[in-house]
Amino acid sequence: MSLKTRILGLVSALILVASLATWLSYRALSEDIIERWGQQVAEIQVRYDSARLLQSLEREIGLARQMADSSTLIEWARSPVDPALEAAAIRQMESFRDNFRDNSYFVALRENGHYYFNNTANEFAGDQFRYVLDPQDPDDAWFYQLIEEGRDFHLNVNPDTELGVTKLWIDVLMRGPDDEILGMVGTGLELDSFLQDIVDINQEGITTLFVDYNGAIQLYRDRNYIDFASIIKPEGQKNTVDLLFDKPDDQKKVLGMLQMLKNSGGEEGKVASSFVTVDGRKHLAGVAYLPAIGWFEITLLDLQTLLPVSYLWPLVGVFLATLLVTLLLFHLLISRRVLGPVMALEEAVKRVREGNFRLPPLPKPDNEIGHLSSHFEEMTATLKDSTENLQGQVDERTRELHRLARRDPLTDLGNRRALDELFASEIERAHRQGTGFGVLWLDIDHFKTINDEQGHQSGDAILCDVAHWLRASLRPYDQAGRWGGDEFVVILSPCDSHTLNHIGQRIRSHVETQSSAMGMPVTISVGGHLARPGETLDEILKQADTALYRAKQSGRNRLVTSDQDERDTETTD
Repeated sequence: MSLKTRILGLVSALILVASLATWLSYRALSEDIIERWGQQVAEIQVRYDSARLLQSLEREIGLARQMADSSTLIEWARSPVDPALEAAAIRQMESFRDNFRDNSYFVALRENGHYYFNNTANEFAGDQFRYVLDPQDPDDAWFYQLIEEGRDFHLNVNPDTELGVTKLWIDVLMRGPDDEILGMVGTGLELDSFLQDIVDINQEGITTLFVDYNGAIQLYRDRNYIDFASIIKPEGQKNTVDLLFDKPDDQKKVLGMLQMLKNSGGEEGKVASSFVTVDGRKHLAGVAYLPAIGWFEITLLDLQTLLPVSYLWPLVGVFLATLLVTLLLFHLLISRRVLGPVMALEEAVKRVREGNFRLPPLPKPDNEIGHLSSHFEEMTATLKDSTENLQGQVDERTRELHRLARRDPLTDLGNRRALDELFASEIERAHRQGTGFGVLWLDIDHFKTINDEQGHQSGDAILCDVAHWLRASLRPYDQAGRWGGDEFVVILSPCDSHTLNHIGQRIRSHVETQSSAMGMPVTISVGGHLARPGETLDEILKQADTALYRAKQSGRNRLVTSDQDERDTETTD
Protein backbone atom coordinates (compact mmCIF):
# COMPACT_ATOMS: atom_id res chain seq x y z
CA MET A 1 0.00 0.00 0.00
CA SER A 2 1.39 3.34 -1.00
CA LEU A 3 2.20 6.08 1.48
CA LYS A 4 -0.26 8.37 -0.24
CA THR A 5 -3.01 5.83 0.24
CA ARG A 6 -2.10 5.35 3.85
CA ILE A 7 -2.01 9.09 4.43
CA LEU A 8 -5.29 9.54 2.65
CA GLY A 9 -6.78 6.64 4.60
CA LEU A 10 -5.44 7.99 7.88
CA VAL A 11 -6.71 11.46 7.05
CA SER A 12 -10.05 10.01 6.02
CA ALA A 13 -10.25 8.00 9.24
CA LEU A 14 -9.25 11.01 11.30
CA ILE A 15 -11.82 13.12 9.48
CA LEU A 16 -14.49 10.49 10.08
CA VAL A 17 -13.59 10.17 13.78
CA ALA A 18 -13.29 13.92 14.16
CA SER A 19 -16.54 14.44 12.29
CA LEU A 20 -18.36 11.91 14.46
CA ALA A 21 -16.94 13.40 17.65
CA THR A 22 -17.67 16.88 16.39
CA TRP A 23 -21.20 15.89 15.43
CA LEU A 24 -21.88 14.42 18.86
CA SER A 25 -20.27 17.39 20.55
CA TYR A 26 -22.12 19.74 18.25
CA ARG A 27 -25.48 18.22 19.11
CA ALA A 28 -24.82 18.32 22.85
CA LEU A 29 -23.37 21.82 22.71
CA SER A 30 -26.09 23.24 20.47
CA GLU A 31 -28.88 21.91 22.69
CA ASP A 32 -27.18 23.35 25.78
CA ILE A 33 -26.69 26.71 24.09
CA ILE A 34 -30.29 26.81 22.91
CA GLU A 35 -31.57 26.00 26.39
CA ARG A 36 -29.39 28.66 28.00
CA TRP A 37 -30.44 31.13 25.36
CA GLY A 38 -34.06 30.15 25.93
CA GLN A 39 -33.84 30.86 29.64
CA GLN A 40 -32.53 34.35 29.02
CA VAL A 41 -35.04 34.97 26.25
CA ALA A 42 -37.85 33.75 28.52
CA GLU A 43 -36.85 36.27 31.19
CA ILE A 44 -36.72 39.09 28.67
CA GLN A 45 -39.98 38.06 26.98
CA VAL A 46 -41.81 37.80 30.31
CA ARG A 47 -40.75 41.32 31.23
CA TYR A 48 -41.61 42.63 27.81
CA ASP A 49 -45.10 41.08 27.83
CA SER A 50 -45.65 42.28 31.42
CA ALA A 51 -44.63 45.82 30.50
CA ARG A 52 -47.00 45.85 27.50
CA LEU A 53 -49.94 44.75 29.67
CA LEU A 54 -49.17 47.23 32.45
CA GLN A 55 -48.67 50.03 29.93
CA SER A 56 -52.14 49.32 28.52
CA LEU A 57 -53.80 49.12 31.95
CA GLU A 58 -52.03 51.66 34.18
CA ARG A 59 -53.56 54.69 32.46
CA GLU A 60 -57.05 53.15 32.56
CA ILE A 61 -56.63 52.19 36.23
CA GLY A 62 -55.44 55.70 37.07
CA LEU A 63 -58.44 57.27 35.30
CA ALA A 64 -60.81 54.86 37.09
CA ARG A 65 -59.31 55.84 40.45
CA GLN A 66 -59.75 59.53 39.59
CA MET A 67 -63.35 58.82 38.67
CA ALA A 68 -63.91 57.03 42.01
CA ASP A 69 -62.48 60.08 43.81
CA SER A 70 -64.79 62.55 42.02
CA SER A 71 -66.54 64.68 44.62
CA THR A 72 -69.50 65.05 42.23
CA LEU A 73 -70.03 61.28 42.02
CA ILE A 74 -69.47 60.80 45.75
CA GLU A 75 -72.02 63.48 46.64
CA TRP A 76 -74.56 61.91 44.27
CA ALA A 77 -73.86 58.38 45.57
CA ARG A 78 -74.75 59.58 49.05
CA SER A 79 -78.06 61.05 47.79
CA PRO A 80 -78.86 59.08 44.62
CA VAL A 81 -82.51 60.21 44.49
CA ASP A 82 -81.58 63.87 43.95
CA PRO A 83 -82.20 64.63 40.22
CA ALA A 84 -79.84 67.61 40.21
CA LEU A 85 -77.01 65.56 41.68
CA GLU A 86 -77.74 62.75 39.23
CA ALA A 87 -77.58 65.14 36.26
CA ALA A 88 -74.27 66.59 37.46
CA ALA A 89 -72.91 63.09 38.04
CA ILE A 90 -73.86 61.93 34.53
CA ARG A 91 -72.07 64.92 33.04
CA GLN A 92 -69.01 63.95 35.09
CA MET A 93 -69.28 60.33 33.90
CA GLU A 94 -69.43 61.42 30.27
CA SER A 95 -66.31 63.56 30.69
CA PHE A 96 -64.46 60.45 31.85
CA ARG A 97 -65.93 58.38 29.00
CA ASP A 98 -64.14 60.59 26.47
CA ASN A 99 -60.80 59.86 28.18
CA PHE A 100 -61.05 56.09 28.64
CA ARG A 101 -59.38 54.01 25.94
CA ASP A 102 -62.59 52.11 25.17
CA ASN A 103 -64.73 55.26 25.54
CA SER A 104 -66.97 53.42 27.97
CA TYR A 105 -67.63 53.51 31.69
CA PHE A 106 -69.90 52.05 34.33
CA VAL A 107 -71.08 53.28 37.72
CA ALA A 108 -72.93 51.03 40.20
CA LEU A 109 -74.48 52.49 43.36
CA ARG A 110 -74.58 50.48 46.55
CA GLU A 111 -77.63 52.19 48.11
CA ASN A 112 -80.16 51.43 45.36
CA GLY A 113 -78.24 49.01 43.10
CA HIS A 114 -78.63 51.28 40.05
CA TYR A 115 -76.18 50.47 37.26
CA TYR A 116 -75.16 53.19 34.77
CA PHE A 117 -73.30 52.54 31.53
CA ASN A 118 -72.40 54.15 28.22
CA ASN A 119 -70.26 52.80 25.41
CA THR A 120 -68.02 53.90 22.56
CA ALA A 121 -70.92 54.64 20.23
CA ASN A 122 -72.58 56.83 22.89
CA GLU A 123 -75.51 54.48 22.44
CA PHE A 124 -77.04 55.27 25.82
CA ALA A 125 -76.72 59.06 25.80
CA GLY A 126 -79.53 60.45 27.95
CA ASP A 127 -80.36 56.93 29.12
CA GLN A 128 -77.23 55.90 31.02
CA PHE A 129 -79.23 54.15 33.76
CA ARG A 130 -79.37 50.59 32.40
CA TYR A 131 -80.70 48.27 35.11
CA VAL A 132 -80.86 47.50 38.83
CA LEU A 133 -78.40 45.06 40.38
CA ASP A 134 -80.02 42.18 42.25
CA PRO A 135 -78.24 40.51 45.19
CA GLN A 136 -80.07 37.28 44.35
CA ASP A 137 -79.02 37.30 40.67
CA PRO A 138 -75.85 35.22 40.07
CA ASP A 139 -74.89 37.56 37.23
CA ASP A 140 -74.69 40.43 39.74
CA ALA A 141 -72.87 38.50 42.46
CA TRP A 142 -69.51 40.02 41.44
CA PHE A 143 -70.66 43.46 42.64
CA TYR A 144 -71.77 42.34 46.06
CA GLN A 145 -68.78 40.03 46.45
CA LEU A 146 -66.31 42.88 45.82
CA ILE A 147 -68.28 45.15 48.16
CA GLU A 148 -68.18 42.50 50.88
CA GLU A 149 -64.45 41.91 50.44
CA GLY A 150 -63.77 45.66 50.41
CA ARG A 151 -61.33 45.41 47.48
CA ASP A 152 -60.45 48.94 46.38
CA PHE A 153 -59.32 47.66 42.96
CA HIS A 154 -59.99 44.52 40.94
CA LEU A 155 -59.61 43.25 37.38
CA ASN A 156 -62.42 41.02 36.18
CA VAL A 157 -62.98 39.28 32.84
CA ASN A 158 -66.71 38.78 32.64
CA PRO A 159 -69.64 38.88 30.19
CA ASP A 160 -72.45 41.31 31.05
CA THR A 161 -75.62 39.53 30.01
CA GLU A 162 -77.76 42.64 30.46
CA LEU A 163 -75.55 44.73 28.15
CA GLY A 164 -74.54 41.86 25.85
CA VAL A 165 -70.79 42.59 26.07
CA THR A 166 -67.72 40.72 27.28
CA LYS A 167 -64.95 42.91 28.59
CA LEU A 168 -61.91 43.10 30.79
CA TRP A 169 -63.47 45.18 33.56
CA ILE A 170 -61.48 47.56 35.75
CA ASP A 171 -63.42 47.85 39.03
CA VAL A 172 -62.63 50.57 41.61
CA LEU A 173 -64.60 51.09 44.83
CA MET A 174 -66.05 54.55 45.46
CA ARG A 175 -65.75 55.57 49.10
CA GLY A 176 -67.27 58.45 51.04
CA PRO A 177 -65.56 60.91 53.42
CA ASP A 178 -65.83 58.48 56.32
CA ASP A 179 -64.49 55.62 54.16
CA GLU A 180 -67.89 53.98 53.72
CA ILE A 181 -68.32 52.13 50.40
CA LEU A 182 -70.82 54.03 48.23
CA GLY A 183 -70.53 52.01 45.04
CA MET A 184 -68.19 51.04 42.24
CA VAL A 185 -66.92 52.73 39.09
CA GLY A 186 -64.68 51.73 36.25
CA THR A 187 -64.36 50.96 32.58
CA GLY A 188 -64.23 47.92 30.37
CA LEU A 189 -61.80 46.98 27.59
CA GLU A 190 -63.32 44.99 24.73
CA LEU A 191 -61.94 41.49 25.28
CA ASP A 192 -61.31 40.35 21.70
CA SER A 193 -59.37 43.46 20.67
CA PHE A 194 -57.45 43.47 23.95
CA LEU A 195 -56.45 39.82 23.46
CA GLN A 196 -55.32 40.61 19.93
CA ASP A 197 -53.24 43.61 21.03
CA ILE A 198 -51.67 42.14 24.17
CA VAL A 199 -51.88 38.33 24.15
CA ASP A 200 -52.28 36.97 20.61
CA ILE A 201 -49.24 38.77 19.15
CA ASN A 202 -48.88 36.31 16.24
CA GLN A 203 -45.23 35.59 17.04
CA GLU A 204 -44.65 31.95 16.25
CA GLY A 205 -43.27 29.91 19.11
CA ILE A 206 -44.29 32.38 21.86
CA THR A 207 -47.49 31.91 23.85
CA THR A 208 -48.52 34.49 26.44
CA LEU A 209 -51.24 34.21 29.06
CA PHE A 210 -52.19 35.93 32.31
CA VAL A 211 -53.68 34.27 35.40
CA ASP A 212 -55.02 35.72 38.64
CA TYR A 213 -53.57 35.27 42.12
CA ASN A 214 -55.18 31.81 42.44
CA GLY A 215 -54.05 30.61 39.01
CA ALA A 216 -57.38 31.10 37.18
CA ILE A 217 -56.80 31.97 33.51
CA GLN A 218 -57.81 35.59 32.77
CA LEU A 219 -56.25 36.35 29.35
CA TYR A 220 -55.43 33.68 26.77
CA ARG A 221 -55.64 33.48 22.99
CA ASP A 222 -58.15 30.62 23.26
CA ARG A 223 -61.24 32.08 24.94
CA ASN A 224 -62.47 28.60 25.86
CA TYR A 225 -59.82 28.45 28.57
CA ILE A 226 -60.60 31.88 30.08
CA ASP A 227 -62.16 31.68 33.53
CA PHE A 228 -64.93 34.28 33.32
CA ALA A 229 -66.25 35.77 36.59
CA SER A 230 -63.54 34.10 38.67
CA ILE A 231 -64.39 36.02 41.81
CA ILE A 232 -67.75 34.33 42.34
CA LYS A 233 -66.62 30.78 41.51
CA PRO A 234 -65.63 28.38 44.28
CA GLU A 235 -62.20 26.79 44.15
CA GLY A 236 -62.25 23.61 42.08
CA GLN A 237 -64.63 25.02 39.47
CA LYS A 238 -62.19 27.51 37.95
CA ASN A 239 -60.23 27.14 34.72
CA THR A 240 -56.73 27.18 36.18
CA VAL A 241 -53.42 27.21 34.35
CA ASP A 242 -52.70 23.54 35.01
CA LEU A 243 -55.39 22.67 32.42
CA LEU A 244 -52.89 23.62 29.67
CA PHE A 245 -50.49 20.79 30.58
CA ASP A 246 -51.05 17.08 30.05
CA LYS A 247 -48.42 15.75 32.43
CA PRO A 248 -49.11 15.95 36.18
CA ASP A 249 -45.43 16.77 36.79
CA ASP A 250 -45.68 19.81 34.51
CA GLN A 251 -48.86 20.93 36.26
CA LYS A 252 -47.07 20.73 39.60
CA LYS A 253 -44.08 22.62 38.18
CA VAL A 254 -46.15 25.59 37.01
CA LEU A 255 -48.30 25.73 40.15
CA GLY A 256 -45.11 25.45 42.20
CA MET A 257 -43.58 28.45 40.39
CA LEU A 258 -46.72 30.47 41.15
CA GLN A 259 -46.49 29.52 44.81
CA MET A 260 -42.79 30.33 44.94
CA LEU A 261 -43.39 33.83 43.55
CA LYS A 262 -46.22 34.32 46.05
CA ASN A 263 -43.92 33.31 48.92
CA SER A 264 -41.25 35.74 47.71
CA GLY A 265 -43.65 38.60 48.44
CA GLY A 266 -44.02 39.76 44.84
CA GLU A 267 -40.33 40.72 44.45
CA GLU A 268 -40.11 43.24 41.61
CA GLY A 269 -38.61 41.83 38.41
CA LYS A 270 -38.27 38.24 39.67
CA VAL A 271 -38.87 35.60 36.99
CA ALA A 272 -39.19 31.83 37.56
CA SER A 273 -38.69 29.41 34.67
CA SER A 274 -38.83 25.68 34.00
CA PHE A 275 -39.12 23.28 31.06
CA VAL A 276 -42.54 21.74 30.40
CA THR A 277 -44.23 19.78 27.65
CA VAL A 278 -47.15 21.30 25.75
CA ASP A 279 -48.85 19.36 22.94
CA GLY A 280 -45.92 16.94 22.85
CA ARG A 281 -43.32 19.70 22.33
CA LYS A 282 -40.74 20.95 24.80
CA HIS A 283 -41.39 24.50 25.99
CA LEU A 284 -39.66 26.83 28.42
CA ALA A 285 -42.20 28.39 30.80
CA GLY A 286 -41.33 31.79 32.30
CA VAL A 287 -43.50 33.21 35.12
CA ALA A 288 -43.52 36.68 36.74
CA TYR A 289 -45.80 38.24 39.33
CA LEU A 290 -47.33 41.67 38.59
CA PRO A 291 -48.11 43.18 42.02
CA ALA A 292 -49.67 46.29 40.45
CA ILE A 293 -52.66 44.22 39.27
CA GLY A 294 -52.32 41.05 41.34
CA TRP A 295 -51.87 38.75 38.30
CA PHE A 296 -49.18 36.38 37.05
CA GLU A 297 -47.76 36.59 33.51
CA ILE A 298 -46.76 33.27 31.92
CA THR A 299 -44.77 32.99 28.69
CA LEU A 300 -44.32 29.63 26.93
CA LEU A 301 -41.39 29.50 24.48
CA ASP A 302 -41.30 26.70 21.93
CA LEU A 303 -37.53 26.45 21.54
CA GLN A 304 -37.81 24.10 18.58
CA THR A 305 -39.74 26.80 16.75
CA LEU A 306 -37.75 29.82 17.90
CA LEU A 307 -34.34 28.26 17.29
CA PRO A 308 -34.65 24.73 15.89
CA VAL A 309 -31.65 22.41 15.88
CA SER A 310 -32.03 21.98 12.14
CA TYR A 311 -31.33 25.69 11.79
CA LEU A 312 -27.66 24.89 12.46
CA TRP A 313 -27.42 21.78 10.26
CA PRO A 314 -25.71 23.57 7.35
CA LEU A 315 -22.66 23.80 9.59
CA VAL A 316 -22.26 20.02 9.51
CA GLY A 317 -20.99 20.16 5.93
CA VAL A 318 -18.35 22.64 6.99
CA PHE A 319 -17.38 20.32 9.90
CA LEU A 320 -16.85 17.47 7.39
CA ALA A 321 -14.57 19.64 5.23
CA THR A 322 -12.21 20.56 8.01
CA LEU A 323 -12.39 20.44 11.78
CA LEU A 324 -10.51 23.68 12.21
CA VAL A 325 -12.70 25.65 9.84
CA THR A 326 -15.77 24.03 11.36
CA LEU A 327 -14.81 25.01 14.88
CA LEU A 328 -13.92 28.51 13.77
CA LEU A 329 -17.13 29.02 11.80
CA PHE A 330 -19.21 27.49 14.58
CA HIS A 331 -17.58 29.77 17.12
CA LEU A 332 -18.06 32.86 14.93
CA LEU A 333 -21.64 31.99 14.03
CA ILE A 334 -22.74 31.19 17.55
CA SER A 335 -20.91 34.18 18.96
CA ARG A 336 -22.26 36.61 16.38
CA ARG A 337 -25.80 35.34 15.95
CA VAL A 338 -26.57 33.89 19.37
CA LEU A 339 -24.14 34.40 22.24
CA GLY A 340 -23.04 37.92 21.38
CA PRO A 341 -26.54 39.38 20.93
CA VAL A 342 -27.84 37.50 23.98
CA MET A 343 -24.94 38.70 26.14
CA ALA A 344 -25.41 42.26 24.88
CA LEU A 345 -29.10 41.92 25.57
CA GLU A 346 -28.36 40.53 29.03
CA GLU A 347 -26.11 43.51 29.78
CA ALA A 348 -28.86 45.83 28.54
CA VAL A 349 -31.36 44.07 30.81
CA LYS A 350 -29.03 44.60 33.77
CA ARG A 351 -28.74 48.29 32.95
CA VAL A 352 -32.51 48.71 32.74
CA ARG A 353 -32.93 46.73 35.97
CA GLU A 354 -30.56 49.22 37.64
CA GLY A 355 -32.56 52.16 36.25
CA ASN A 356 -30.13 53.09 33.47
CA PHE A 357 -32.09 53.50 30.21
CA ARG A 358 -29.08 54.49 28.09
CA LEU A 359 -28.47 51.28 26.17
CA PRO A 360 -25.34 50.41 24.19
CA PRO A 361 -25.88 49.54 20.52
CA LEU A 362 -27.46 46.07 20.45
CA PRO A 363 -26.51 43.61 17.70
CA LYS A 364 -29.56 42.75 15.62
CA PRO A 365 -29.06 39.59 13.59
CA ASP A 366 -31.81 38.76 11.13
CA ASN A 367 -33.55 36.26 13.39
CA GLU A 368 -35.76 36.09 16.47
CA ILE A 369 -32.95 37.42 18.68
CA GLY A 370 -32.59 40.46 16.46
CA HIS A 371 -36.34 41.01 16.61
CA LEU A 372 -36.23 40.58 20.38
CA SER A 373 -33.41 43.14 20.62
CA SER A 374 -35.51 45.61 18.64
CA HIS A 375 -38.53 44.91 20.83
CA PHE A 376 -36.39 45.38 23.93
CA GLU A 377 -35.14 48.75 22.71
CA GLU A 378 -38.72 49.82 22.04
CA MET A 379 -39.80 48.53 25.45
CA THR A 380 -36.91 50.38 27.14
CA ALA A 381 -37.89 53.61 25.40
CA THR A 382 -41.46 53.09 26.53
CA LEU A 383 -40.35 52.31 30.09
CA LYS A 384 -38.17 55.43 30.08
CA ASP A 385 -41.10 57.56 28.95
CA SER A 386 -43.37 55.90 31.52
CA THR A 387 -40.80 56.44 34.29
CA GLU A 388 -40.33 60.09 33.36
CA ASN A 389 -44.09 60.52 33.12
CA LEU A 390 -44.56 58.84 36.51
CA GLN A 391 -41.88 61.10 38.01
CA GLY A 392 -43.69 64.07 36.55
CA GLN A 393 -46.94 62.86 38.08
CA VAL A 394 -45.19 62.42 41.44
CA ASP A 395 -43.79 65.95 41.22
CA GLU A 396 -47.20 67.30 40.23
CA ARG A 397 -48.83 65.40 43.09
CA THR A 398 -46.22 66.79 45.50
CA ARG A 399 -46.99 70.30 44.33
CA GLU A 400 -50.69 69.59 44.67
CA LEU A 401 -50.22 68.26 48.22
CA HIS A 402 -48.20 71.37 49.03
CA ARG A 403 -51.08 73.46 47.72
CA LEU A 404 -53.73 71.45 49.56
CA ALA A 405 -51.79 71.77 52.81
CA ARG A 406 -52.32 75.51 52.50
CA ARG A 407 -55.97 75.44 51.44
CA ASP A 408 -59.02 75.35 53.66
CA PRO A 409 -60.91 72.20 52.54
CA LEU A 410 -64.35 73.74 53.10
CA THR A 411 -64.02 77.15 51.43
CA ASP A 412 -60.97 76.52 49.19
CA LEU A 413 -59.44 79.71 50.56
CA GLY A 414 -55.98 79.85 52.09
CA ASN A 415 -55.83 78.31 55.55
CA ARG A 416 -54.03 79.50 58.69
CA ARG A 417 -50.68 78.22 57.43
CA ALA A 418 -51.08 80.00 54.08
CA LEU A 419 -52.05 83.25 55.82
CA ASP A 420 -49.02 83.02 58.14
CA GLU A 421 -46.77 82.67 55.10
CA LEU A 422 -48.50 85.60 53.31
CA PHE A 423 -48.16 87.78 56.41
CA ALA A 424 -44.47 86.92 56.69
CA SER A 425 -43.93 87.76 53.01
CA GLU A 426 -45.84 91.06 53.20
CA ILE A 427 -44.12 92.14 56.44
CA GLU A 428 -40.73 91.42 54.87
CA ARG A 429 -41.72 93.29 51.67
CA ALA A 430 -43.05 96.24 53.69
CA HIS A 431 -39.77 96.41 55.59
CA ARG A 432 -37.73 96.16 52.37
CA GLN A 433 -39.73 98.65 50.28
CA GLY A 434 -40.94 100.94 53.05
CA THR A 435 -44.61 100.57 52.06
CA GLY A 436 -47.53 99.21 54.03
CA PHE A 437 -50.35 96.82 53.27
CA GLY A 438 -53.98 96.46 54.32
CA VAL A 439 -55.51 93.82 56.60
CA LEU A 440 -59.24 93.13 56.90
CA TRP A 441 -60.51 90.81 59.67
CA LEU A 442 -64.04 89.54 58.92
CA ASP A 443 -66.45 87.79 61.26
CA ILE A 444 -69.94 86.47 60.35
CA ASP A 445 -72.51 88.03 62.64
CA HIS A 446 -74.45 85.66 64.93
CA PHE A 447 -72.83 82.63 63.29
CA LYS A 448 -73.18 80.50 66.43
CA THR A 449 -76.93 81.15 66.42
CA ILE A 450 -77.10 80.06 62.77
CA ASN A 451 -75.29 76.84 63.59
CA ASP A 452 -77.46 76.15 66.63
CA GLU A 453 -80.77 76.87 64.92
CA GLN A 454 -80.14 75.66 61.36
CA GLY A 455 -77.48 73.04 61.89
CA HIS A 456 -73.81 72.80 60.99
CA GLN A 457 -74.55 71.83 57.39
CA SER A 458 -76.27 75.18 56.81
CA GLY A 459 -73.42 76.88 58.66
CA ASP A 460 -70.88 75.24 56.33
CA ALA A 461 -72.92 76.35 53.29
CA ILE A 462 -72.92 79.94 54.57
CA LEU A 463 -69.14 79.80 55.09
CA CYS A 464 -68.72 78.65 51.49
CA ASP A 465 -71.05 81.39 50.20
CA VAL A 466 -69.25 84.09 52.18
CA ALA A 467 -65.91 82.82 50.82
CA HIS A 468 -67.31 83.03 47.28
CA TRP A 469 -68.65 86.57 47.76
CA LEU A 470 -65.38 87.55 49.40
CA ARG A 471 -63.35 86.42 46.39
CA ALA A 472 -65.72 88.26 44.05
CA SER A 473 -65.16 91.52 45.94
CA LEU A 474 -61.36 91.49 45.83
CA ARG A 475 -58.86 92.66 43.30
CA PRO A 476 -57.07 89.91 41.36
CA TYR A 477 -53.87 90.39 43.35
CA ASP A 478 -55.41 90.53 46.84
CA GLN A 479 -55.27 87.45 49.07
CA ALA A 480 -58.01 86.02 51.28
CA GLY A 481 -58.02 83.14 53.75
CA ARG A 482 -60.03 81.48 56.47
CA TRP A 483 -58.43 82.16 59.86
CA GLY A 484 -60.69 79.68 61.64
CA GLY A 485 -64.34 79.12 62.50
CA ASP A 486 -66.31 81.98 60.90
CA GLU A 487 -63.35 84.37 60.78
CA PHE A 488 -61.74 85.42 57.49
CA VAL A 489 -58.65 87.52 56.84
CA VAL A 490 -57.89 89.57 53.71
CA ILE A 491 -54.45 90.96 52.81
CA LEU A 492 -54.56 93.98 50.46
CA SER A 493 -51.35 94.92 48.69
CA PRO A 494 -50.77 97.59 47.51
CA CYS A 495 -53.13 99.47 49.81
CA ASP A 496 -53.78 102.90 51.32
CA SER A 497 -56.43 104.16 53.76
CA HIS A 498 -58.95 104.90 51.00
CA THR A 499 -58.48 101.45 49.41
CA LEU A 500 -58.79 99.75 52.80
CA ASN A 501 -62.12 101.45 53.51
CA HIS A 502 -63.40 101.06 49.96
CA ILE A 503 -62.73 97.32 49.66
CA GLY A 504 -63.85 96.63 53.23
CA GLN A 505 -67.21 98.33 52.60
CA ARG A 506 -67.53 96.58 49.23
CA ILE A 507 -67.08 93.16 50.86
CA ARG A 508 -69.54 93.96 53.67
CA SER A 509 -72.14 95.32 51.25
CA HIS A 510 -71.72 92.47 48.75
CA VAL A 511 -72.23 89.81 51.43
CA GLU A 512 -75.33 91.56 52.76
CA THR A 513 -76.83 92.07 49.28
CA GLN A 514 -76.11 88.61 47.89
CA SER A 515 -77.25 86.73 51.00
CA SER A 516 -80.52 88.69 51.09
CA ALA A 517 -81.10 87.88 47.42
CA MET A 518 -80.69 84.18 48.24
CA GLY A 519 -83.29 84.38 51.01
CA MET A 520 -80.85 83.79 53.85
CA PRO A 521 -79.70 87.21 55.10
CA VAL A 522 -76.18 87.21 56.46
CA THR A 523 -74.08 90.15 57.59
CA ILE A 524 -70.47 90.48 58.54
CA SER A 525 -68.47 92.74 60.82
CA VAL A 526 -65.14 93.96 59.47
CA GLY A 527 -62.09 95.26 61.29
CA GLY A 528 -59.43 96.94 59.18
CA HIS A 529 -55.87 97.98 59.77
CA LEU A 530 -53.32 99.62 57.48
CA ALA A 531 -50.07 97.87 58.43
CA ARG A 532 -46.93 100.00 58.34
CA PRO A 533 -43.28 99.03 57.92
CA GLY A 534 -41.79 97.80 61.16
CA GLU A 535 -45.00 96.43 62.68
CA THR A 536 -44.83 92.83 63.84
CA LEU A 537 -47.45 90.22 63.04
CA ASP A 538 -48.79 90.28 66.60
CA GLU A 539 -49.17 94.07 66.46
CA ILE A 540 -50.95 93.92 63.09
CA LEU A 541 -53.35 91.19 64.19
CA LYS A 542 -54.04 92.96 67.48
CA GLN A 543 -54.93 96.21 65.67
CA ALA A 544 -57.24 94.39 63.19
CA ASP A 545 -58.82 92.31 65.96
CA THR A 546 -59.42 95.42 68.09
CA ALA A 547 -61.07 97.13 65.13
CA LEU A 548 -63.24 94.04 64.55
CA TYR A 549 -64.22 94.02 68.23
CA ARG A 550 -65.26 97.68 68.00
CA ALA A 551 -67.31 96.93 64.89
CA LYS A 552 -69.19 94.14 66.69
CA GLN A 553 -69.64 96.27 69.81
CA SER A 554 -71.03 99.07 67.64
CA GLY A 555 -73.90 96.96 66.39
CA ARG A 556 -72.28 94.60 63.79
CA ASN A 557 -72.70 94.75 59.99
CA ARG A 558 -70.17 97.51 59.69
CA LEU A 559 -66.54 98.32 59.00
CA VAL A 560 -64.29 99.85 61.62
CA THR A 561 -60.64 100.61 60.93
CA SER A 562 -57.89 101.07 63.47
CA ASP A 563 -57.40 104.74 62.59
CA GLN A 564 -61.07 105.79 63.09
CA ASP A 565 -63.95 105.12 65.47
CA GLU A 566 -66.33 103.31 63.12
CA ARG A 567 -67.94 103.48 59.70
CA ASP A 568 -71.69 103.37 59.31
CA THR A 569 -73.01 100.08 58.05
CA GLU A 570 -75.21 101.72 55.37
CA THR A 571 -72.27 103.38 53.62
CA THR A 572 -72.23 102.19 50.02
CA ASP A 573 -69.29 101.49 47.68
